[in-house]
Amino acid sequence: MDDLYVLPRRLKCKVSTVTYSHHLRVEVFDATIDSQLQELDRCFDTVNNDLLLGIASLSPVNSFANYDKDKIMRLAKYYPNEFGDNKFQELSSKLDDYIVYMRQSDNRFSNLKGLGDLFKALVETKLDLTWPLVYLLLKLTLILLDAGPSVERSFSWVRNIKNEMCKKFNEEFFSDCLVCYAKNDVFESVPDAATINQFHSRTLAENN
Repeated sequence: MDDLYVLPRRLKCKVSTVTYSHHLRVEVFDATIDSQLQELDRCFDTVNNDLLLGIASLSPVNSFANYDKDKIMRLAKYYPNEFGDNKFQELSSKLDDYIVYMRQSDNRFSNLKGLGDLFKALVETKLDLTWPLVYLLLKLTLILLDAGPSVERSFSWVRNIKNEMCKKFNEEFFSDCLVCYAKNDVFESVPDAATINQFHSRTLAENN
C-alpha cells in the first residue's frame, strides 16, 4: 500500500510522491465522510442536534459515559414552560450532585441499558423525589422520543390522504382522522359501526 501512486491526468514523466494509503485516506475515505457529514447537516438543524445530543447525554449506558452537563442544559432550554430562570439554575446545580451519585454511590444504576431503565430505577428507589427536575427532564425526553416518530408518521399519512381528497374534506375532519390514526390502539376497542355512524353524522351536519 505504500507504493508510489501515479495521479491521473498528470504527465507520465512526473511521478507523484503521494502513496496509495494517502490517496485512499484523503481522497476516498475522508472525502466520503465529509460528504456524509454534509448530508447529515442538511437533515438535522441546530435544534435537532441539540435535542439528540442532550438526550444522548442523559443516557445511563456504561455508567453514564456520555454525560455532558452543557448539552443537557441546552436540552432543558427547549422547555421554557417547565424550566424558568429559577428552575433552570436549580437544575444546573442539582446535576452535579446527581451525576456523582449515579456513578459512585449506587450500584443499581451501574448497568442500566437505556433511558427507560433509568426512569424506572429512579421511581423504584424514590430518587425522583430527590432530583425532581432531573426526573422531569427525563420524563419530557421519553415523551419526545415516543411522540416524535408517531406524530411524523401520522402527519405523513394525513398528507397522503389530503393530497387526493383535499377538495372534499375540511381541516377539522382531517384532525379527527389524525387522532384516530395516532391512537389506533385505543380505537381498536370501538365497534366499526359506531365510528362510521359518528363520522357520517358529523359529515351530514357540516354539509347542512
